[in-house]
Amino acid sequence: MAATASTMASQQLRSSFATSLTRGLVAPKGLSGSTPLRGLPCKRPSFTVKAVQTDKPTYQVIQPINGDPFIGSLETPVTSSPLIAWYLSNLPAYRTAVSPLLRGIEVGLAHGYLLVGPFVITGPLRNTEVAGPAGSLAAAGLVVILSICLTMYGVASFKEGEPSTAPALTLTGRKKEPDQLQTADGWAKFTGGFFFGGISGVLWAYFLLYVLDLPYYVK
Repeated sequence: MAATASTMASQQLRSSFATSLTRGLVAPKGLSGSTPLRGLPCKRPSFTVKAVQTDKPTYQVIQPINGDPFIGSLETPVTSSPLIAWYLSNLPAYRTAVSPLLRGIEVGLAHGYLLVGPFVITGPLRNTEVAGPAGSLAAAGLVVILSICLTMYGVASFKEGEPSTAPALTLTGRKKEPDQLQTADGWAKFTGGFFFGGISGVLWAYFLLYVLDLPYYVK
């Protein structure tokens, strides 16, 4: 009888201790001894995330061109500005309405005319009396080298009789005439125009500086 009463008392003590732990009234001995907790029953913390909705419109500064990410190009305030578009469309490389020959002459004139000054100033004969003729000959030699490089590029990139490799559609889907510069014949005309324009630019710079004897800082 005594053993049965002792077992029942032990079970009742365990039940009351478990109830106290569940209600948060007594802490486990391993944590804070037998000090009772003087607070509300334990609860799990909960967090509420609320999305802030605003009526202000948002603007995307950089986005795919024409809204199509598969084109592989982006529109930015610089590349899509009317000023940049006007400048690029007036460069000889993108002026498709002009023949490749005239475009090559324009590019060659600019290069030949501007190459004389650096060769005169930094050439090995810059401190001699023949600095002008030597610099002009060096600039003409560079024009010849560049013309040979353009010819090699055309032979390696284009084949005779094949159509232009330039796209026939704009980014908006409008049909356009393919650029004839991207053909073997068009590139050959561009290279010939570059050579003629480059030599002409060198001769014109030499004529202005050392025949007419115009004042210039490179002399």
